[in-house]
Amino acid sequence: MKKILYIGNKLSTKGNTLSTIESLANKLQEEGFAVNTASTVQSKPLRMLDMIMTVLKNRKWADVVLIDTYSTLNFQYAVAVANICRFFKIPYIPILHGGNLPSRLQKSKKQSKKLFGKAKTNVAPSHYLLEAFKNEGYTNLTYIPNTIEINNYPFLLRNNIQPKLLWVRSFAEIYNPMLAIYILENLLSKGYGKAELCMIGPEKDDSFKKCKSYVDKHNLPVIFTGGLTKKEWVKNSKKYDIFINTTNVDNTPVSVIEAMALGLPVISTNVGGVPFLITDGLDGLLVPPDNAELFSIKIEKILNNDVDYKEMALSARKKVENFDWNVVKEKWNVLLNS
Repeated sequence: MKKILYIGNKLSTKGNTLSTIESLANKLQEEGFAVNTASTVQSKPLRMLDMIMTVLKNRKWADVVLIDTYSTLNFQYAVAVANICRFFKIPYIPILHGGNLPSRLQKSKKQSKKLFGKAKTNVAPSHYLLEAFKNEGYTNLTYIPNTIEINNYPFLLRNNIQPKLLWVRSFAEIYNPMLAIYILENLLSKGYGKAELCMIGPEKDDSFKKCKSYVDKHNLPVIFTGGLTKKEWVKNSKKYDIFINTTNVDNTPVSVIEAMALGLPVISTNVGGVPFLITDGLDGLLVPPDNAELFSIKIEKILNNDVDYKEMALSARKKVENFDWNVVKEKWNVLLNS
């Protein structure tokens, strides 16, 4: 039985969204791997210390270390953990997250070469990151997509579609939640009096306060639910007809994959890895970032039946069935048993 130490941010019990480590670790255990994880510590300095101490304690136990790797401050967690792994000659595998990792490769070239270049392999969950790393000369790459359990996402083909918008993401500036509100406001100004918006997600920075303040000031029909469990937001999704993804930076967002599985027509900004996930006009609609008017025009195309949103939803569901765990787990089994 292979023994895996998995390092990442396990903070969903602290109000954050469920992270990859929290879902993938459980699935790997179900596949027969022994898995230890870290960290649940909320304080960033103490979390790094906890991660480092966990690697030290498990250095003789672990066959391999998985490291969730992001582009922001969390990048330094991965650097520190990988340094210890190399010192003790423990194979490690960064799992690449975040649409800004390509810019991190440019910004931190020396650290990146050590972290990624000396890894057993680097798992890219999107063709976007796979290509970005290839372009920087990295060859130790393995494509394993983000995964969902497709049976947990009942497909609903919508009829008589209404401007009932759903947004699911953490409230953070890079995800541009204010754009969702501007889109709603734009639709209302055009006479779509039934337009409404539901925003699901926890607070990450001041963007939630900005959104709430603007909505209250302009008396807009917006529901803020806070963070919900997967089961809760999937149930909530039945009340809405169109899913909007407003991000300025992205990789391959699981929330978009989930929306496609549920039968929601998806309109998204065409940033990062999203164009590798959605083919414009075939299984979703794409728009340039930060443009409420163009977003609204695409929504109107769905409302006016100028695009076959039913066929689009069916195509989207078919595509994301390839992200089901029963398909993806074979890739993890091959990699971790090699």
